[in-house]
Amino acid sequence: MTTLTAHDTLPQTVEPRNDGMPLDLDWVMRATANRSAIERRAATLPGRRSVKKDHQAAWLARAISCIDLTTLAGDDTPGRVARLCAKSRQPVRRDLLDALGLPGLTTGAVCVYHDMVPHAVAALDGANIPVAAVSTGFPAGLSPFHLRVAEIGESVTAGATEIDIVISRRHVLTGDWQALYDEMAAFRRASGPAHVKAILATGELGTLRNVARASLVCMMAGADFIKTSTGKESVNATLPVSLVMIRAIRDYYQETGIRVGYKPAGGISKAKDALTYLALIKEELGDRWLRPDLFRFGASSLLGDIERQLEHHVTGAYSAAWRHAMA
Repeated sequence: MTTLTAHDTLPQTVEPRNDGMPLDLDWVMRATANRSAIERRAATLPGRRSVKKDHQAAWLARAISCIDLTTLAGDDTPGRVARLCAKSRQPVRRDLLDALGLPGLTTGAVCVYHDMVPHAVAALDGANIPVAAVSTGFPAGLSPFHLRVAEIGESVTAGATEIDIVISRRHVLTGDWQALYDEMAAFRRASGPAHVKAILATGELGTLRNVARASLVCMMAGADFIKTSTGKESVNATLPVSLVMIRAIRDYYQETGIRVGYKPAGGISKAKDALTYLALIKEELGDRWLRPDLFRFGASSLLGDIERQLEHHVTGAYSAAWRHAMA
């Protein structure tokens, strides 16, 4: 296996940034989604794609390198964040990493609220693991616009190198694509050198067609990633939604030559689910997107289940979940 670290695949060191393009409403309005076909395609994936033994271990290690290890709780403390950062530095027990030949494996990033950014930056000093901050009135995105823009700047100043913004869902639901474009473009400008992940909150957008159009508009306005969910909605990442967003990314790449990243978030907690998402990315976008500069999982409990599977691969036995503490 090849060792992957976050430093090797930071977005700003691998791909040119998505500078966006003028809003093309003709392209946006042509975007549609055939729900029945999409759901049939998504339903076939878990049963058709299965990897075993060494191949499974390698795919699971890749999944770890693509995790934004996340804590977004009202009772977060500096101590909790420090422990999460320690887990990000060493996501799997050292003896297991040594047995796998992956001593340098880390997660893709650590994702926290703004107040926890300085603590995460300090805890990750020297690790070359980026800190992502949720911003713009996360999760609802309903605070005053100037405060949402200012929040981005504060997080960047505090050391966040990735910003996860939330869009105003009403712009999508009312079809005000110019307003969504202008909002996303303003968030991108406020982020400066930090990479921007646009959270669409797909569970609140009503239709898959809206998901497709919102994906295109956010990419046109300069989003470096598009992300399914905040993790706070009643419906978060799903395979049908992912298929729609991934194909919008593919269309954008074919039109502009710019690769935009993808991040499913919320509800992905099992290793087998991570493998399914990786297979979907490989089939729809290709191997280039299977790296942390272009693909992330927004997750926390997922890592614990992957670690249990890797221990089974190394030792032949499953252990209790408490042996793989998250923080």
